[in-house]
Amino acid sequence: MEARNVLDTWVAAVRAGDTDAVVGMYGEGSILLPTFSPHRIVSVADLRGYFDALFTREELKVELHEASLRFLPMSGTAYAIVGIYSFSFVVDDDRLTFPSRFTFVIDTAKDAPILHHHSSQVPRTLS
Repeated sequence: MEARNVLDTWVAAVRAGDTDAVVGMYGEGSILLPTFSPHRIVSVADLRGYFDALFTREELKVELHEASLRFLPMSGTAYAIVGIYSFSFVVDDDRLTFPSRFTFVIDTAKDAPILHHHSSQVPRTLS
C-alpha cells in the first residue's frame, strides 16, 4: 500500500464511522496522541473506546487540507505523513469545526501500517 493510500483509507474509515476498520490500521504497539483527549492511547481497547466515542458525534466529518499534506520517506517502506485535517460535527444544531494538525508514522509493508499518530487542534492565534 502506498503512503497516500494509507491516509485515504484512514479518512474513509473515519467518515464511515467504522471502528473496526480504523482500529485495524494501528499496528501492535502503536501510539495515538488523539485530537479530543489529553491521554495517549496505546491499547486496542483504548483505541476502540476513543473511536467509538468519536463516532457518536452527530454528522461527523473529516476533511483533508490537501495543500498542507506532505509524504516524507524515512527508510525503506516507512513514511511520515504530515498535514492538516478538520473534524466537524453538530452540537445543539450548530456545526463545530476543529482544524487539527497531524503526523502519522507508517510502514506501508505492514497490514496494520500506522505505528504512531499524533493529532492536535490548531491553536488560535493571539493576534
